[in-house]
Amino acid sequence: MPDRDRPRGWTLLLDGKPQSHVDLDDPAYLDFEYQRRFGHLADLVAPPGRPLHAVHLGGGAFTLARYIAATRPRSTQQIVEIDAPLVQFVRSALPLDPGDRIRVRGADARAGLAKVPDGWADLIVADVFSGARTPAHLTSVEFLAEVRRALRPDGWYAANLADGPPLAHLKAQIATARAVFAEVCLTADPALLRGRRFGNAVLLAADRDLPLADLTRRAAGDPHPARVEHGRALADFTGGAAPVTDATAAPSPAPPPAVFT
Repeated sequence: MPDRDRPRGWTLLLDGKPQSHVDLDDPAYLDFEYQRRFGHLADLVAPPGRPLHAVHLGGGAFTLARYIAATRPRSTQQIVEIDAPLVQFVRSALPLDPGDRIRVRGADARAGLAKVPDGWADLIVADVFSGARTPAHLTSVEFLAEVRRALRPDGWYAANLADGPPLAHLKAQIATARAVFAEVCLTADPALLRGRRFGNAVLLAADRDLPLADLTRRAAGDPHPARVEHGRALADFTGGAAPVTDATAAPSPAPPPAVFT
């Protein structure tokens, strides 16, 4: 659907639901709340302008890959997207700049991740939904161990997590990340964290100190203000939830119909 406020802006709908937004004239413009959260992380993962090696699990309209290409020229990026008709449609309707060094691989996210060399990625982003739910095999300790293998020692993992009251999925995903990575934080709307609505939170995990002050400032000053939880407060929020394994994994909860109306 065209964006009435931006001449070459487009919103991608999947099954009638808004999935991502792209401005072909200004790929550094991020419209959706969760995409802006990802943009903050892409800005902070390395010094400004330094090219990245990035892996995007889930393609959508390739929004974040375009953003990184625009803000960090000469970055090398891989997109893993299983939906071949979606990839073909996006390439046709919203073509990538051939000079942006973005490779799109048609594969399941976990299978595609397995092909990434050890220690290759500065940033791995998981934004995978099937029928508006994250598949179970992308929620486990074993999956995150594979993410960690593909990251540089100072690399970051970021994930778009969708949940609503009682937030059992979100809490379990935090516990899962804490079982694999040394540092974990969460950026989300305070109303979501209080269990008042269904929505998206962005999880960040790494084996190095996180720039919490910078991230908190960006989240608070964003047009969609958010809170950053870390350390003891995040552990208290998780409330003793157990890490997810391949044997216990389940898809994320389906959003209520009212979310998209």
